[in-house]
Amino acid sequence: MTTELSPGLVIQRFTAPLPLNRFKVIAFDMDSTLINIECIDEIADAAGKKAEVSAITEAAMRGEITDFKDSLRRRVALLKGVPATFLDQVYTERLRLNPGAEVLLAAVHAAGLRSLLVSGGFTFFADRVRDRLKIHRAQSNVLGIEDGMLTGEVIGGIVDGAEKQRQLLRACEEAGCAPAESIAVGDGANDLPMMGAAGLSVAFHAKPKVREQAMVAINSGGLDRLLEVLR
Repeated sequence: MTTELSPGLVIQRFTAPLPLNRFKVIAFDMDSTLINIECIDEIADAAGKKAEVSAITEAAMRGEITDFKDSLRRRVALLKGVPATFLDQVYTERLRLNPGAEVLLAAVHAAGLRSLLVSGGFTFFADRVRDRLKIHRAQSNVLGIEDGMLTGEVIGGIVDGAEKQRQLLRACEEAGCAPAESIAVGDGANDLPMMGAAGLSVAFHAKPKVREQAMVAINSGGLDRLLEVLR
């Protein structure tokens, strides 16, 4: 069953509202979900390489490139030699929280949920967004930096769709709850594994493939519209 609960808010396969206290964990993607940009594209733009990088980003988010790790390595390689100061420039000048992010996080924290930010983006941004929104934990990728320049490499393991799912399940284990008691919010194809494992999957201004598979699709308005589904 598919129902448009109100304009721009679609629910599938369940009847709203659901009790918020039914859930114990909520996990968020970062880029284009909690924040208004794809950070890697904006770093590339500051370096004059946005067209090349954003083309790969869009294909990956639509699910046309199925190997996220490979797509990320290809994009990061294009940033070799970019001054690390561009990261701070992107954060201060371009990155904004998406509408409703603060309201939604305050509500779920007040209800006792544990929050997780799990991103295929970078720790430079994810850790700052975590702190701004008082999110309990963040997991993301580490950009290589040497002598003040990006090395064009990702340090350590890469957070892809499978790792996002693992991090969600870990958060559930830490909270002592079943995955059915978790919520996952995302916009791109690499969010589908964690959304599929959650009890409630939420697509936020998402790619068509993600909207089709999500239980809730927020197609207009802010993240706080999820509170129209949860009471």
